[in-house]
Amino acid sequence: MGYYKYVKQKWKKPKANFGTLAWRDWLVKLRAQPAILRIEKPTRPDRARALGYRAKQGIFVVRARITKGGRKRRKITGGRRPKRWARFIQIRKSDQVLAEERIARKFSNAEVLNSYWVGEDGRYKWYEIILVDRAHPAIKKDKKLAWIAETRGRVHRGKTSAGRKSRGLRKKGKGSVKFRPSKRKQGTK
Repeated sequence: MGYYKYVKQKWKKPKANFGTLAWRDWLVKLRAQPAILRIEKPTRPDRARALGYRAKQGIFVVRARITKGGRKRRKITGGRRPKRWARFIQIRKSDQVLAEERIARKFSNAEVLNSYWVGEDGRYKWYEIILVDRAHPAIKKDKKLAWIAETRGRVHRGKTSAGRKSRGLRKKGKGSVKFRPSKRKQGTK
């Protein structure tokens, strides 16, 4: 097996594979860092490369911290109307999508390519987001990444992997027709 295959196996159950103490130390280190941090290279190179990361100029990685919880409404006040009966808010976006959107707003000159999970504890979740600088000459010259130079706001339109999952585009079979665009060509029956 190659290096990336071993890394992938380790990250399937990180607490068991890396050791409880090592994993706890890693989370303590993450907690001490700021909520948004640009890093030199990805923590999970196998996952990053699978999602489009390449070690070249114009592509960089940012680690984002998201707070967990906060789904419960406050105590009902001001009348007992039906819309106030629900104690929990229905969240339509995952924590990963929220992290991507937050990073996209922070780094407005770059475009979000994709993201992946790197850890979580009782209070926070951490994701690493792969970004591409639209204006960088190396990106404009690269034929595989030139399309991103013209793209704006992929993450806000649900075009990343996590966004497509939130939009329900990974569903298959009966009842999933309404989630994705029709495959029929226009003008034909």
